[in-house]
Amino acid sequence: MYQYNDFDAAFVAERNAQFRAQVERRISGALTEDEFKPLRLMNGLYLQLHAYMLRVAIPYGTLNGAQMRQLAMIAETFDKGYGHFTTRQNIQYNWPKLKDAPDILDRLAEVEMHALQTSGNTIRNVTADHFAGAAADEVEDPRPTAELLRQWSTDHPEFQFLPRKFKLAVTGSAADRAVIRAHDIGIQIVEKDGEIGYKIIVGGGLGRTPVLGALIYQGLPIKHLLTYTEAIMRVYNRYGRRDNKYKARIKILVRALTAEGFKAKVDEEWSHLKDGINTVPVDTFQRLGEFFTPPAYTDQPDVSATLADQRLSHPAFNRWLTHNVGPHKRAGYAVVTLSTKSVGVPPGDVSSEQIDAVADWAERYSFGEIRISHEQNFVLAHVAKADLFQLWQQAEAQALASHNNGLLSDMICCPGGDYCSLANAKSLPVAEAIQRRFEDYDFQFDLGDIDLNISGCMNACGHHHVGHIGILGVDKKGQEFYQISLGGHAGHSEIPPKLGQIVGPSVARAEVCDVIDKILRVYLDLRLDHESFLSCFNRVGIDPFKENIYASAA
Repeated sequence: MYQYNDFDAAFVAERNAQFRAQVERRISGALTEDEFKPLRLMNGLYLQLHAYMLRVAIPYGTLNGAQMRQLAMIAETFDKGYGHFTTRQNIQYNWPKLKDAPDILDRLAEVEMHALQTSGNTIRNVTADHFAGAAADEVEDPRPTAELLRQWSTDHPEFQFLPRKFKLAVTGSAADRAVIRAHDIGIQIVEKDGEIGYKIIVGGGLGRTPVLGALIYQGLPIKHLLTYTEAIMRVYNRYGRRDNKYKARIKILVRALTAEGFKAKVDEEWSHLKDGINTVPVDTFQRLGEFFTPPAYTDQPDVSATLADQRLSHPAFNRWLTHNVGPHKRAGYAVVTLSTKSVGVPPGDVSSEQIDAVADWAERYSFGEIRISHEQNFVLAHVAKADLFQLWQQAEAQALASHNNGLLSDMICCPGGDYCSLANAKSLPVAEAIQRRFEDYDFQFDLGDIDLNISGCMNACGHHHVGHIGILGVDKKGQEFYQISLGGHAGHSEIPPKLGQIVGPSVARAEVCDVIDKILRVYLDLRLDHESFLSCFNRVGIDPFKENIYASAA
């Protein structure tokens, strides 16, 4: 993984010192909250319902053991003993004291981490496929590309005050585990005739106006990645609306100009940049690639017979292997997902003890590497198959072995009205009610893969628009209600990405589980043999679900 050089370390230290002085001025009263707000947001510090919240950047979701232990220490020392992993592969601390924020940032800097650009109208943390470098279906590791974009965008003087926040995602696989179509810029590494290039998708985003991005360049040469991205950013910075924050995202501009019209403006701008100073030399990309060389794999024994015996003796281990362990590009190894989704625990919430344990397992079983997925889970990307049973036993002891990856209870959920000042309704009680109602594993297994995503407001931090079942909290005259959508999909299988369709009128919190039950029963009644929920929905349409949900009311 990438390591700071002297410039990186000095840059972060200087920014932290500046922020420490700003915090001291705020505490003394020399700065008002309005004056302090843009300064704290530049350093990832929000003011939520009950306390400050610090969002820490985890570039492209990759961490090492030392960084994980530092995150655990921060949770234990400066928070309430836990952190919350988000859909942008970051970690949030929900209860830091303002006076402690500079100390937290200094602790992060000790392990080459920071909170820069995790907020504000700037280019946010660059995300990537959480199986990067390990996925069996990968064209090329996307992390060098993500790191190049991170270095280019950090404190970029031209793009610190954009019309609105800006998000980039990179994947190296055709199976999109980075949700690139829902980002302002989505980048897919592609190969044609032995040459590696980029597919550039622009104008995606969820929130109040959900849009799937449009393809504007197929096969962009690697050396032009930064110049073309800069051209996109300049067009957005110039033409993006600043009079209305709800119409300020690049998706609105692309829609207004059409994808063809937007591309024409980008191409015109690019003509002035194409062979400029931001053209990426081959040796620069090679140098970045050296930070992401494969681990020192060893030839592994065939343990298929041993695993078969262990699966028979331990049904829970069999289930875990079925759902949480995936193929690796290297024979004898596997990619392991450690689920944070236990009944009664908010999705993405992990204790300092659990974080410490994952750091230990990463060093023991996965060459020191940890990933955070946009589904709010941990990933150990390089586990020898011979170690799977022992890892599972230890994960069981830490409540991180839920065998539900991809199933109904592996839901994405934002913190909602329990924490967020923007939320219209609470998300966490809804998530817990669904977990308890549908806890039975056999029932979940029979349902097959289902993405259930919950957001507490239209900002869609829970990605409800691209959930097979999406739940959105809405406010009705001071009362919490929930809008249900069906058929959304982020595009990481054979089915193209699609935004969910709203079923009908929103329902009260007490009715949500009943509505989900009705949806699932319709699916079970109408599905063909081995037909997934999404395939069934696409075949029969929304009407059978709508009729069943609202039949009693009618």
